[in-house]
Amino acid sequence: MPANPSSSAQEARQLLAGRLRDLRLDAELSGRELSVQCGWSDAKTSRIEHARTPPSDGDIRVWCSACGAEGQAAELIAINRRADELYVRWKKLHGHGMRRAQEDVLPLYERTRHLRVYVSNVIPGILQTQQYAAALLARIAAFQGTPDDSTEAAASRIERSQVLHQGRHTFAFLLEETVLRYRIGNAETMANQLGYLLAVMALPNVSLGVIPFSAPRTLWPLEAFYVFDDKRVSSELLSAAVNVSAPSEIALYTRAFSELADMAVYGGSARRLIVEAITSLG
Repeated sequence: MPANPSSSAQEARQLLAGRLRDLRLDAELSGRELSVQCGWSDAKTSRIEHARTPPSDGDIRVWCSACGAEGQAAELIAINRRADELYVRWKKLHGHGMRRAQEDVLPLYERTRHLRVYVSNVIPGILQTQQYAAALLARIAAFQGTPDDSTEAAASRIERSQVLHQGRHTFAFLLEETVLRYRIGNAETMANQLGYLLAVMALPNVSLGVIPFSAPRTLWPLEAFYVFDDKRVSSELLSAAVNVSAPSEIALYTRAFSELADMAVYGGSARRLIVEAITSLG
């Protein structure tokens, strides 16, 4: 089974915390003495050393200076920033709207040769119609309390989908049947979205499988995840986006994808499930 999606970020923060604690011990400073030199509370020192509070770049510089280890500050700041990249809270990512987040990820899609996507909640962004994307993104903005630029963000999301038709990319999509039934937007929006899935299935570089309700489960439904060329896995939680780059964790996700793929149906069987979902809209 895949590890906790935020484990890589937590491991990076624990590594940083351990390095900072070692600096303090090597300098023969007590927690209290270091706190005084840094000009903050003992509680803050404890939270940083136990990886409960991520330090700022400035905190790291002050800590290293107090320990006579200014030369290590740059490396530790890099570790700290890597942890931030691994686990990015949606409110931070969408703080100025969602369009920029859509544009920022486009280069990753353009350089990925083989993309594998598993979803159990909504249609993958790269397969969304503009109307479906706008309806979904508007609800996300409302829930997060972030600026609603869903119309512009949806247009950017559609621009990303052009990689389906450009360059030498291959795609493997796995959708739980529930994804076909969850209604995002109105009936017309859903019907158009499901119809688009039927069209995408005809592309020679796309494999689209649906895991039926009736499939015997060898693996339970998981959080949505995207595997980019065995180099990176992105997963979307309620509170944050998680990026995994550790080979051992990527291997877990690729193994999970393989097991889920064995439960899916393809071709005519998958098309029948999509058509049934369209018919059910009435």
